[in-house]
Amino acid sequence: MEQQEEQFFTDSRKKVEEYVQDRLLLVRLQLTEKVANLSALAFSTLLILILSFLVLLFVSTMAGFLLGHLTGNLYIGFGIVTGVYLLALILAIVLRKKILDKLIMNTIIRILFDKTEDKENDTDSTK
Repeated sequence: MEQQEEQFFTDSRKKVEEYVQDRLLLVRLQLTEKVANLSALAFSTLLILILSFLVLLFVSTMAGFLLGHLTGNLYIGFGIVTGVYLLALILAIVLRKKILDKLIMNTIIRILFDKTEDKENDTDSTK
């Protein structure tokens, strides 16, 4: 009888250790997936920002020359374009706390705590 109890506790301990190891592996895999998603988002956002900057640079140069031609003075044309960018910069600084910070935080939180994975895990465990 005593030997059966010892065997039970030994087997139970092994099962608990295996369970803990499996849970740790699962957490590592989920963390790796989250980091990969964030990295992919950061890389694609950076690529889009660089390309957008180049397009904006050339469009701004064209607008400066066009406005310079229309006003008869290149300084005034490029000054108008610079003024538009200064207004956009001031607007971005004013609205940064209200809009931009919340948008970035919500995007990161949505990626880190994706609810669809939890629902998939729940349906897999019921099978």
